[in-house]
Amino acid sequence: MKSLIELQFDNRFARLGDAFSSDVLPEPIAEPRLVVASAAAMALLDLDPSEADSAVFAQIFSGHKLWSTAEPRAMVYSGHQFGGYNPRLGDGRGLLLGEVVNDAGDYWDLHLKGAGQTPYSRMGDGRAVLRSSIREFLASEHLHALGIPSSRALCVTGSSTPVWREKQESAAMVLRLAPSHVRFGHFEYFYYTQQHDQLKQLAEHVLHSHYAECLQQELPYLAMFREIVERNATLIAYWQAYGFCHGVMNTDNMSILGITFDYGPYAFLDDFDAQHICNHSDDTGRYSFSNQVPIAQWNLAALGQALVPLVEVDVLRESLSLFLPLYQAHYLDLMRKRLGLLSADAGDEALVQRLLQLMQSSAVDYNLFFRELGDSPAAEAVARLRDDFTDLASFDAWAADYLVRSAQDGDEQTQRRTRMHAVNPKYILRNYLAQDAIAAAEQGNYAPVRELHQVLSQPFDEQPGFERYAQRPPEWGKHLEISCSS
Repeated sequence: MKSLIELQFDNRFARLGDAFSSDVLPEPIAEPRLVVASAAAMALLDLDPSEADSAVFAQIFSGHKLWSTAEPRAMVYSGHQFGGYNPRLGDGRGLLLGEVVNDAGDYWDLHLKGAGQTPYSRMGDGRAVLRSSIREFLASEHLHALGIPSSRALCVTGSSTPVWREKQESAAMVLRLAPSHVRFGHFEYFYYTQQHDQLKQLAEHVLHSHYAECLQQELPYLAMFREIVERNATLIAYWQAYGFCHGVMNTDNMSILGITFDYGPYAFLDDFDAQHICNHSDDTGRYSFSNQVPIAQWNLAALGQALVPLVEVDVLRESLSLFLPLYQAHYLDLMRKRLGLLSADAGDEALVQRLLQLMQSSAVDYNLFFRELGDSPAAEAVARLRDDFTDLASFDAWAADYLVRSAQDGDEQTQRRTRMHAVNPKYILRNYLAQDAIAAAEQGNYAPVRELHQVLSQPFDEQPGFERYAQRPPEWGKHLEISCSS
């Protein structure tokens, strides 16, 4: 294991030049203090977890100190925001500190969010607040623990620096990790500004750094786009299967790697609602839960448009057309697993859709249903869960079909329970749990957020003494308003 000063940097993105990013130093926040750190994320950099206890840890991740080999850069990009094109966005409050190479040869971007003003701040203060930083940290690490592709979060650093949103709050910084922070919007920026040489340079960088296997194909850029389509089909299938709502699926928030990225007003479904809108600012419901599938395809089309100078339109369209069938296949496979089904059957899609319609009409808790479905033999489980539904006749018809379908696989209950509990979390990051931890942290008590992080890091495991985190949410907890303001 390494100390902080032993990290090795190789800043590939910085070497692309000033057309791609601006040289900016982080602006320190006052009286830095560690709020929470992830030992699992630190391990990606081969960092000794005890480093989080050192004074220099909080100083580095609050902008007070910097490695001599780091090269902080604010990245420039554009993007479609709520469907409208914004020609110049960029890292308005974040900085790519540099790229660390671990002992296995893996590259990890160190991206500090809340690091102060940059040329792309657009009249903003460049800060992040404590509540949004905690939310991003918890979500990044929890989604990873669930098996959902995601950027990672190493730590949150709090401060006494005041910032103003709807009210006065305190500034914080979150250190994010990802193999790349390149977004769909990076490609859009160079396409719409007609900087086609830089567009090709960016494509070469992404191709060689992250999609090297595509270099062996006859059309490497097309092969890369096709892989991006497939990764996003898989990602959105996970979101839909686990009830995750991103909230702001702008093209500048879409990772070129097909990972969950740029957490804002996200939410996991409590009661199942296909039309749920988690972003209080989303007046039209563009990014509602049910719209995430078509919006992902729309965003991929925007990326494909930006690649037109490099790839023929017809073959880009052909690759884009793969998104929906790939998504449907991945989603159905995940839902079979959540239902404890081992084999595939032609009627499975209808079985899933009937269940979701029943959950919708009865406001059934989405993730708890699947967990409890695996707690006992199938017949006992559906009999106990029956009380959660209002349309009993329709539920009984579904349950009868499910029991017949489940019996086709014929495994013992102990195997079924183990298998289902391995994919159906007992603990899920509900908004009210995050809010309770945030409220304590804003009073200087970081123990609740640290405990919640530890529980959510093992979401599938029974954790005696922490059952309160697995309870159904209170009514007030189902109606929290989360906006983009951070």
